[in-house]
Amino acid sequence: MCTPQVAISAQPSGNQENRRELLKIVVATSLVTGLEVFDFTVFGFFAVMIGGQFFPRTDPMTSLLLAVGTFGVGFFMRPLGAMMMGAYADRVGRRAAMTKTSWMMALGTAAVGMCPSYASIGVAAPLIVIAGRSLQGFAVGGDIGVAATLALEAEPVSRRGYRVSWQLSSQGAAALLGASLGMLLTSTMSPLALASWGWGIPFLIGLFIAPVGLYVRRRLREHPVPATTATAARNAGMPLAELCREHGTTVLLAILMMMGQSIPVYSIVYYMPSYVTRVMHMPAITGFLASALSALLLVVIPPLSGRLADSLPRRKPLALLASGCTALLVYPVFLMITRANTALPILCGVALVSVAVAMGAGIIALLVLEALPMRVRASGLAISYALQAALFGGTAQFIVTGLIKWTGDPMSAAWYVAPACAVIFCALMLFKERRFET
Repeated sequence: MCTPQVAISAQPSGNQENRRELLKIVVATSLVTGLEVFDFTVFGFFAVMIGGQFFPRTDPMTSLLLAVGTFGVGFFMRPLGAMMMGAYADRVGRRAAMTKTSWMMALGTAAVGMCPSYASIGVAAPLIVIAGRSLQGFAVGGDIGVAATLALEAEPVSRRGYRVSWQLSSQGAAALLGASLGMLLTSTMSPLALASWGWGIPFLIGLFIAPVGLYVRRRLREHPVPATTATAARNAGMPLAELCREHGTTVLLAILMMMGQSIPVYSIVYYMPSYVTRVMHMPAITGFLASALSALLLVVIPPLSGRLADSLPRRKPLALLASGCTALLVYPVFLMITRANTALPILCGVALVSVAVAMGAGIIALLVLEALPMRVRASGLAISYALQAALFGGTAQFIVTGLIKWTGDPMSAAWYVAPACAVIFCALMLFKERRFET
């Protein structure tokens, strides 16, 4: 009589412990990654001010061009971080890799946010900023793929889409925080104070990544890498060779699928404050408001899309719908923005694209994770994400700015973004869904 009662009373405790562990995983992989992405992307929101402080030129567009070029430097370090930290995670463990990336991101953020201006230390200033951006890129390149992999591998399997989708929501939350700080600082500080020192406040706030990240991730239980997987990873050394040899098509299609998301996000969401100010000659707060609205949608929609994907027999049709809508909306949205005289058309246009991107972002990451075996999963997603971010995300603002400067036509941004968004649809058509094979 007593034995069954003990067993029954112990069961809820075990379930409660599992729920707590699952919550820790979601927080460690989403909240901390979101803070790291905030540190990395806030540079784009304040590119105009940073350009004036570290790349002073008589032509404001040239100064902005140098600033967004430095923004792209961080992206080119992401593949290196993805290869090294992804391999480390596949060989040693997911938690150990994420703890290291938290430290590196904090150091890079401190270098950018606390660097004296060009007027104070001369050419050393832009060099320090570039070094800080490089360290930030290395850290975030290694963290995103590892964190998403840990979220996927947690139990239960039936809620994979929902867990992985929080990765995308955390990145939207980072953009929302950055845009909100931009609006707050723009509305409460004088333009001179904001340009001289106010832009550094978000970077100092971002330094909380170190204590928060270490506290959360050290409390996370490490899921040991299976012996066969660890042995295979050690024998293979860097997983890049195996990825190219056995999963080259999957990685290539993953790069193209994610490219169709990075380009509109970085060309519209993160670039909008600079675009509105320098190109449309409207108040800066309008651009920050558009970015904040877009980021809010990127927070809310991915978990809903993830839960829907978990309930569907196949995930790919939902991703195809989202990518098709994105490709069709880009040109009309830019047409609406360039002809706007008030903030409302800009907000509506940015919101339309953001909804379409948010619907498919988490689903695509999930498709890629499920298509790769465990021994190279963290490396595969990290490298795919980092390569497309370096080649397309990090260069998007630079290319769009260059097109506008050389043509003098604000609509020239759509000439680059629209075809890129069509590529994701074609890549998705060729991608094989392997949900039930893993």
